[in-house]
Amino acid sequence: MSPLKQEFLQLVPLFCQSLLEMGTKDMDFVQLNHLIGRKTGGICIYPFVSSKSGKKMDLCAHVIVRGKALSERVEDLFKLINCILREVEFKEKQRFKQFVAQSRAKMETKIKGSGSFIAARRINAKLNVAGWVDEQISGISYMEFLQDLEKKVDDDWDKISISLEEIRKSLLSRKGCTINMTSDEENLVAATKYLSKFVDSLPTAFPGNNSWETILSPGNEAIVIPTQVNYVGKAANIYESGYQLHGSIYVISSCVNTTWLRERLRTSGGAYGGGCSFDAYSGVFSFSSYRDPNLLKTLAIYDGTAGFLQELELDDDSLTKAIIGTIRDLEGYQLPDAKGYSSLLRYLRGITEEYREKRHGEVLSTTVKDFKEFGDALEAVKDKWVVVAVASPSDVASANEQRPGFFDVKKVREVS
Repeated sequence: MSPLKQEFLQLVPLFCQSLLEMGTKDMDFVQLNHLIGRKTGGICIYPFVSSKSGKKMDLCAHVIVRGKALSERVEDLFKLINCILREVEFKEKQRFKQFVAQSRAKMETKIKGSGSFIAARRINAKLNVAGWVDEQISGISYMEFLQDLEKKVDDDWDKISISLEEIRKSLLSRKGCTINMTSDEENLVAATKYLSKFVDSLPTAFPGNNSWETILSPGNEAIVIPTQVNYVGKAANIYESGYQLHGSIYVISSCVNTTWLRERLRTSGGAYGGGCSFDAYSGVFSFSSYRDPNLLKTLAIYDGTAGFLQELELDDDSLTKAIIGTIRDLEGYQLPDAKGYSSLLRYLRGITEEYREKRHGEVLSTTVKDFKEFGDALEAVKDKWVVVAVASPSDVASANEQRPGFFDVKKVREVS
């Protein structure tokens, strides 16, 4: 996605959807999807965006095409992927308008029912460019884009159709293509000739990279919606304050979730759910709550996490159980296709086996001292947290009365 013009960015999810929901010159989308269902185990297409090295402006961004088939259908799989990518025509205005409306409705429902998802994306958009890209194609900005686009399809269809074709020309390139295949050795060898033919069929042109250096304003933000509960997020980039990644952070996060936050947010605070998480690729450590009756009180609980860790006393048995639980979560069973996909994402992010082995060893060797040192790391970013809450008008007004100017207020456009 890196060579894509910024003006096309928000069309990318709809471009991916169009490839699977529009027809070719010889087949309508019903026939094409019937063929996919008959000859493969399914094909899906979607954008993938991630931070890469903990730096605000460093990201990897791709459109991913995933498919699976029996060994005797591998040739059909590659032919169908090639057909979808190169031969689908962007001509069905009413069909396009239909799934724009469906996407808009889905986003509006997500804002009302999954506010923690929306808050997390909005926070990341304030902390790094990968988060900004992700918010443009899956957050509030994307919902507002869909609301506008739905009204424009009838008047601007020719322009939209041309833009979809331009996106295809920008993204589809042999030079920019990475292919990951998962199978046994015999079938991989047999599939090589079909893979080579597929790669040779791709265009060779590659327009070059654009540099995206955009993030949202880093101020605290309250997204006001008609609701009786709140979704409260808070995050900071702990790499920027000097934290050096250590595998113990996964054990610590798990322990904080099952002890401190569960007790304070859910048992005492009345929230339906909540917790903390860490993104090793961006360096962002974040808190979130779900269907939460509180707002500022929840932020105070988040702020107390550093002190909790600094004062924590943990016996050997409890520490061992925490380590075992973390290893189980990090190394859960995966089917072959999931293993292959995980391997692809590690490759795109630059994660090596040596890196994974090092983190695994650090998880196993976690000590109580690591908990206290991570408490110090959280204390070091106490002035760098960014807060986003998807919340009720009354709770936001009350918060700004108690802490004047704490939230910039964003009112979401009326949702159906």
